Amino acid sequence: MTRTMTSLAALVAASLGSAAWAQDPTEIRMMWYSDGIEGEVMQDLVTRFEEQNPDIDIVFDNVAYQVIQEQLPIQLASGQGPDIARVTNLKEQAEHWLDLRPLVADAAYWDTNFGDRFDWMRDTGSDAIPGFLTQLTLTGGYANATLFEQAGVALPGADATWDDWIAASQQVMESQQLPAAFAIDRSGHRISGPAASYGANYIGADGAPAAIDDGTMAFAGKLVDWTTQGLMLPEVWVSAAGTTYRAAADDFINAQIPFYYSGSWQVANLSSKIGDAFDWVATGSPCGDAGCSGLAGGAALVAVKYTQHPEEVARVMDFLASEEIVREFSERTLFLPAHAGVVAAGGLEFQSEDPNVPTALDTFVTASTQTVPTADALPAWIYANAYYGALVTRISQVMAGELSLDEARTLMDQDIADQVAAAQQ
Repeated sequence: MTRTMTSLAALVAASLGSAAWAQDPTEIRMMWYSDGIEGEVMQDLVTRFEEQNPDIDIVFDNVAYQVIQEQLPIQLASGQGPDIARVTNLKEQAEHWLDLRPLVADAAYWDTNFGDRFDWMRDTGSDAIPGFLTQLTLTGGYANATLFEQAGVALPGADATWDDWIAASQQVMESQQLPAAFAIDRSGHRISGPAASYGANYIGADGAPAAIDDGTMAFAGKLVDWTTQGLMLPEVWVSAAGTTYRAAADDFINAQIPFYYSGSWQVANLSSKIGDAFDWVATGSPCGDAGCSGLAGGAALVAVKYTQHPEEVARVMDFLASEEIVREFSERTLFLPAHAGVVAAGGLEFQSEDPNVPTALDTFVTASTQTVPTADALPAWIYANAYYGALVTRISQVMAGELSLDEARTLMDQDIADQVAAAQQ
């Protein structure tokens, strides 16, 4: 009898152990990067999802943008990576994204609200649902209005050229004894709207990369000249090598430069870190010979096809892409929403007491109507990042005195051709 009871107890214990094991939550890894406060907001939303879905445990890995740009591609190429990732290199890495169409609760909802930009992140001709844009972005400038006022220099007007802005910023630099007049993020993406404003066209008639043209070189030459003259903060571009990204946000936040060219995603970052230290304004994009264009884009949250838990991933994505959550995320992060329903409904209540924020966001909305067609074509172009990488690498070398502009032009064409050849293997 004792032996029977012992065996029964062991069986019950084993059964309970198996039940407990079966209830262990499924682990979903999300790789995320932040420009400002959006990581904190997303972590809060992820925690809320977990409370409502105790069978899923999301490991939220908030990494540096450099990890997304340099380490994630290596993982993906080896058939690994997180289950979900926030990325900006959308089209070129499309082969690695999971098609959520057969997995989400309502594919029609996704098509209606996000479908106009699916081509930015999926193979040409595909009807896949890879993910959704967490926000729309537009490159553009920011000015330290307080420094301009203290220097007695008027902010350039709406139709001001790049030369106008740099000349005005130089006056502020000299008046306030600053280390430089301006800076632009070390990024081929960041300089491509301005290049398009000078007539640059990266895309050939056959969809392949065009040779580096005079419009591209016109703005590249200006960047080099401004750096040589000590007007552009040299550390931003010259201190790094290859395609390494470096933002100049901290230099602007610390009032070291009066003019900064980056993008709309910086609004929350500037607001939270500058506080009431000085007044700042968004400026839109200065003009060139062909227009006053920024470059539209966005970061996307995508599902990675190497996940072992596609159904659970789809549940997470459905939650984060819901209209209620997208609206909250946009209002808290001060990002421009990429959800058609949220945009149509309007009435976004951006959560900021900073008087600089509403006017900055309005400026970017206005500037979004001024982009030129050659810039508008880039987000869905598969070779965009190959072009961006060649630009930033070789222009930096010219700034550092390692190459001439003519040598850089030849090498950029070769770099791009090499990237295209590698992609076709």
